[in-house]
Amino acid sequence: MENTVSARLIYVTPPTEIQKQRIIDFIKEKYNADSVELTLKEDLSIGGGFMLYAGDVFYDWSLKGRSEQLREKLRNAAAEDRKADLIPLLKTEIENFHLAAKGRESGVVVRVGDGIAMVRGIRHAEYGETVIFDTGEKGLVQDIGPDLTGIVIFGEQAAIRQGSRVVSTGMRAGMPAGERFLGRVVDAMGEPIDGGKPIECETYMPIERPAPGITERRPVSESLATGILAIDSMFPIGRGQRELIIGDRQTGKTSIVMDTILNQKDSDVICIYAAIGQKASTVARFVNVLRESGAMSHTIVVNAGSGEAAAMQYICPYAATALGEYFMYRGQDVLIIYDDLSKHAQAYRAISLLLGRPPGREAYPGDVFYLHSRLLERSARLTEDAGGGSMTALPVIETQAGDVSAYIPTNVISITDGQICLETDLFNEGQRPAVNVGLSVSRVGGAAQSRAMKRASGSMRIDIAQFREMEVFSQFSSDLDEGTLRRLKYGRSLMRVLRQKNLSPMTLQDQVVTLVSALDGAFTDVPVERIKDVQSLLVAWFRTNRRELMSRIGGVGVLTDEMETEIKTCSRKFVREWLANAK
Repeated sequence: MENTVSARLIYVTPPTEIQKQRIIDFIKEKYNADSVELTLKEDLSIGGGFMLYAGDVFYDWSLKGRSEQLREKLRNAAAEDRKADLIPLLKTEIENFHLAAKGRESGVVVRVGDGIAMVRGIRHAEYGETVIFDTGEKGLVQDIGPDLTGIVIFGEQAAIRQGSRVVSTGMRAGMPAGERFLGRVVDAMGEPIDGGKPIECETYMPIERPAPGITERRPVSESLATGILAIDSMFPIGRGQRELIIGDRQTGKTSIVMDTILNQKDSDVICIYAAIGQKASTVARFVNVLRESGAMSHTIVVNAGSGEAAAMQYICPYAATALGEYFMYRGQDVLIIYDDLSKHAQAYRAISLLLGRPPGREAYPGDVFYLHSRLLERSARLTEDAGGGSMTALPVIETQAGDVSAYIPTNVISITDGQICLETDLFNEGQRPAVNVGLSVSRVGGAAQSRAMKRASGSMRIDIAQFREMEVFSQFSSDLDEGTLRRLKYGRSLMRVLRQKNLSPMTLQDQVVTLVSALDGAFTDVPVERIKDVQSLLVAWFRTNRRELMSRIGGVGVLTDEMETEIKTCSRKFVREWLANAK
């Protein structure tokens, strides 16, 4: 039986008959073929030279391909030696550059639909490798079978049809990174979507990367203040920690992360917000608030909206993490927010079901735990030898009817270093942030608090927990003793003090003064509805009349016995005078 090989030649300048015969002879020799069916196609976009698809191999002799080879060589050289001087590095690499017309594996699309292409060929493709369709769209290898390779498509699939060609790149998916990304809104491929000019990247970072090892990590011991009194006092977050924010829809999860970003405005922390499956209007409002508050200059927003392909939503948090690692390994501190990982898991479930993977609990594939563990484990505080930076992760999970025991919530709870649980009933009562003291925890604890905050917060969490329990039982009794009534009054004052408006993070000094005064019972006799007014007036009084005290708290971060006594004395006197005037 005659062995015939199909081949396609893409050119700018039509080949001569002699050149065509040489190509046919080359293919016959390589594949031991009896005949070759050669089709020709003109494509001016390749710049010059030609490309050849022969069997399951792709050869690139085009000007476009040569440029990419040189670009990749320079990119790899820069990544290997980031501290090297750029001009000598460029000169050396260009002088040593030798063009190689390398063959790459090629495949054919067998079927396509719902953002998934099943391809025959590219037998040596790796999981997570980037491939390119002949339409120019990129894809990611996500399933490797005995006959077919499953590829998720990043862009539009309309032009990809049965019979379309796919070429392997031999490269893992990457994300462009650099200082110029600060203040910008980009998609999961690193392309700007905020209407601004194109971003010049400094390097490419792999979106999938092994997490730092044990020897590369330092203990989490430096505070990352959120500016939210209820969190900083009872559930402190440290640089390099992973703290889950979990709650039902519309309970203030995004408000917490927004306040946390605003609180980093005058610090050295770079913030990255990964919006996964969010509405475009929601992300636009978020960005506008950051710009109006002057916090966008140190923030990057990576957006894969609800209208985008599941593939884009799937890689969005990994791409954002790759950006964060660029800064972390340069010795900088990063705060990264994943909003939210529930939608991320749903996008991965959709991809997995379309690829034909067997469904497990709640129809999620069996590796859904690994989906988030390999993402969140990349957050760490590095040793000086490893880079010295840190990446703090605040993943967000949406629950249904407060069920924190569902599949995805329990998975992420077991990966993180604590969780801040938001309760719908508290939110509806006006307690915002609606933090559930009983279910929330920070496993790093006081190691991530400043000494002033650790001392000022004292027994806050225990007092509130006791109050919540006592409040439940007091509903069934009309005859309460004076001590119990006093405890209830004190507990209500603490709950009211912890209420905080959106977009108004508090400084360390303001938090310390508020906590010391509240735990001393200064607000117990103030009418509940007026406590926030008195609190604001008290803090303003300290800023004006005790500037040295406030400077010492904010600068050194220490609260001595004398300083605590002074705060208590001044706050008692201030509240007594306010009560006297109020009468």
